[in-house]
Amino acid sequence: MPPLAARVLAPPALLLALAVLVSARPAGATDPLNSNDKPVNGDAQKGGEPGPEAGEFNLLPIFGGSTDIGLGGGYFAGYTRMKPGFEPYLWSLDSAALVTFKPGDGGGVAVPYADLFVKWTVPTTLAGQPLRLEVRPSYTAETTILYYGIGNQVQRSLSDGRPASFTDFKRAHPALEVTARVGIFDHFTARGGLRYVQNWLSAAPDSKLAQDMAGGPPLVKRLLGSTDAHAVLLVQAGLQWDTRDNEASAHHGALCSFDLRLSPGGGGEFLYRYGEASLNLRTYLPLVGPRLVLGLRFLGHALFGEVPFYELSRFDDTYALGGGSGVRGVPAGLFWGKAKLFGNVELRAEVLEFHAFGKALVLGVVGFLDAGRLWADFSSQPALDGDGLGLHYGAGGGLRLQSGSAFVLRADVAWSPDARPIGGYFSAGQQF
Repeated sequence: MPPLAARVLAPPALLLALAVLVSARPAGATDPLNSNDKPVNGDAQKGGEPGPEAGEFNLLPIFGGSTDIGLGGGYFAGYTRMKPGFEPYLWSLDSAALVTFKPGDGGGVAVPYADLFVKWTVPTTLAGQPLRLEVRPSYTAETTILYYGIGNQVQRSLSDGRPASFTDFKRAHPALEVTARVGIFDHFTARGGLRYVQNWLSAAPDSKLAQDMAGGPPLVKRLLGSTDAHAVLLVQAGLQWDTRDNEASAHHGALCSFDLRLSPGGGGEFLYRYGEASLNLRTYLPLVGPRLVLGLRFLGHALFGEVPFYELSRFDDTYALGGGSGVRGVPAGLFWGKAKLFGNVELRAEVLEFHAFGKALVLGVVGFLDAGRLWADFSSQPALDGDGLGLHYGAGGGLRLQSGSAFVLRADVAWSPDARPIGGYFSAGQQF
């Protein structure tokens, strides 16, 4: 997954505040899994011998955040090793870090989010088909993750007059991920890999999370488990159909994917034996030429087995009903459950093309509506989920600034009945 977008730093998506000026990839570089007219590594260009290797290095300051995690900054560094005859490059090494800050209780400063990753990418071939290998170690620490309860309806009023520690808990998790993507035929790829995550969690003894773990209803106690330190080993596999004209900001086409993760745990340090499945459908419809585009996304996500409790509010390592990657306007992590459905509608308009700093830039505006709901478990739980439609939604608009075909910066503001009072998101990449 990942341009510098939701998956590369998630949550939240990474903002490259200066990426409109410098690209971390050589001009003209393409992805071998989405290109049929370029040779990939190991296939020399016709008409000449491969030349000497060369490298390109970029180091950029970054700035980003949201109303959920505060604002902060860090860096992005990228080194690309190139050699004639090897497209799009021989290998690349990327690294980024982001630390955010927001006012804490008692007038202090809290550090809600810190993330550091390094990613090594090697494009090659397998039986004549394009193959991309990635190795990605990372470390993430979150200190203000919300917990108000389980289910599609929670009582935020329970926290009135209480310190933030009542609804917050902490999670730190280093991880190592190894993935491979291989092209099967035009536009169709398969991916698989392994992911190891070590988890350390903590919550105040008088917090809502600790109270529910100790004395909540039987289903809630079973879903929450404990905050004991543990490890998770995930086996990952997926299929993807991609006909988009551009990965960063599509004007037409579709992206459909199905992903499955399985954790064989259940003993020792590996406490949880569970799985998750997700179906992600996106389409992009040009309305008046390429300058006005209707983007649609529908996503379904299900967790089964003995699930680590912190995954109940998430899909694909980011938040579902809330945050900048799911239902905007809703506070990230407010709703928790095993099954989730949500969708997004965006109307994107490109209003101005101009040049600055030697780059072709496009300024766009977006209007959007996001909506979804979840279920605590697969059995009926009206006390936790309610009986009605139970949709949570957010509506708003934003600005987009695109550099070439590789980078998009976005700033969104969203209102929701669940917001406090509105949600703001400043990050890299389209929301979908």
